[in-house]
Amino acid sequence: MTQTVYLFSVLMFATLLGIILAVGGIYCWRLKRYLRHLTYTLERQLQMISPVDFGLAPKAFTPLITVLTNLQKSIPFNVERDKLTGLSNRVGFKRKMLSRMPIKQGMIVLIDIKQFRFVNDLFGFVFGDSLLKAFAHRVEGLPEKAQFVARMNGNEFLLFFPNSVSDEYLIEIKQLLQQPFEIEQQPISVTVQLGVLALAEHHGDVSIMLRRLDLALKKSKLHRNHIAYYDKDDDKKQYRELLIINSLPKNLRQNKLFMVYQPKLDIKAGKCVEVEALIRWHHEGLGDVSPNEFIPLAEKTGMIGMISDWVLEQVVSQQAKWREQGINVKVAINLSSADLHNEHLVNNITSTLQRYLVPAECLMIEITESTLMESVEYVISTVEALQAIGMKVAIDDFGTGHSSLAYLRHLPVNEVKIDKAFLEGFQDEKQAQSIVKMTIALAKELGFEVTVEGVETLSILQTLTEFGVDRIQGDYFSKPCDATEFAFAYPKLSQFQAYL
Repeated sequence: MTQTVYLFSVLMFATLLGIILAVGGIYCWRLKRYLRHLTYTLERQLQMISPVDFGLAPKAFTPLITVLTNLQKSIPFNVERDKLTGLSNRVGFKRKMLSRMPIKQGMIVLIDIKQFRFVNDLFGFVFGDSLLKAFAHRVEGLPEKAQFVARMNGNEFLLFFPNSVSDEYLIEIKQLLQQPFEIEQQPISVTVQLGVLALAEHHGDVSIMLRRLDLALKKSKLHRNHIAYYDKDDDKKQYRELLIINSLPKNLRQNKLFMVYQPKLDIKAGKCVEVEALIRWHHEGLGDVSPNEFIPLAEKTGMIGMISDWVLEQVVSQQAKWREQGINVKVAINLSSADLHNEHLVNNITSTLQRYLVPAECLMIEITESTLMESVEYVISTVEALQAIGMKVAIDDFGTGHSSLAYLRHLPVNEVKIDKAFLEGFQDEKQAQSIVKMTIALAKELGFEVTVEGVETLSILQTLTEFGVDRIQGDYFSKPCDATEFAFAYPKLSQFQAYL
């Protein structure tokens, strides 16, 4: 009897233990399943930036859910939204694309409102914001709906199409978006530019796609119809630009860049009294790199000051050597917009001249008219400070920018340089000659000296002399040469009157 009771007790204990273990197992399984669900939900929320639905949570997770709920309330879930237009912003676009990766078909179109900043400058930012909202509404209302639309920055909008669209529809998009708007009872028209990325051919991760879109948009600004597709060769161009920028500081330190000097002929003196310093670069891997290529890149990347400091050092030190050799010429150097906005510019020039014992009168500054007109008041104050220490200042490439002769009377410069573009057709077209003749006459009437660039023949030189030009610069007188070549040619260039 006692044995029977014992066996029964053992059986009951075993049954109870089995039930406990089964219940515990089911409970642990439910906890594990919910933990997987919670992990997946949080991962989705990180991708889509949307509120988390925690579902029916086991009581054991109540403290954790409470903390996550409070954390969720503290996160601004509109970080992927553009506050002005309500569209997705760059963050929202990236997250939506990440949630759909890999994407190997469809098309992305990046739309830029050309020169939008002038709208803000002319009408004010409130008007500009109203235009952007109207533009966003029009983008969302295009006939063929994009899967989603984003405002990437101030005046750039992005459309993602799950399938490719035709060239004709891209043109239609452009035409529809360029229809006049009426903002605050003011009619206004805009011009748009489209960069296009075909994902079937050029897919990649989100960062690569955005970079390729930027390259396409950059290219569209050079196209007549302002629409351009990304092409694999665009990467080669960007790689070249990156190589130029990355190697520029090292090449400057190693003096791989060098200066050449193009003499100017003074008509009255009949000899060379001035040269223009021109920078050159022979890159070991790329060959000759034009200043027209690397100077704009240096300006965009903030490296132009480094180049300008190097040029100043090279030119002034060379001036000191020439003066010891009895070569007395004024050297003109070119300054960028960034240089003119450098508050230490005048002090840097002054200290460099003093270090090499070179008078300020031996140096001249050339500024393009577009640079001069960017911020007239500030630039004028810098020009006046340069003139105060004894330097002359010239407007380079005059007539090719967006200013006019009417501005000349307000500019504290000593000289204007007429660009060589004005000599195209000069020998055969009376109109071309008349334009140059009147420009020279007006500039001299206003008290400026005049130099004409790009003179390549004796007949042009003789005609310009009759027009009253002060100096000419061009291959007829002398091609650019290095410092040693110039020193060798200087005696001949100082007796040029015999060759006129």
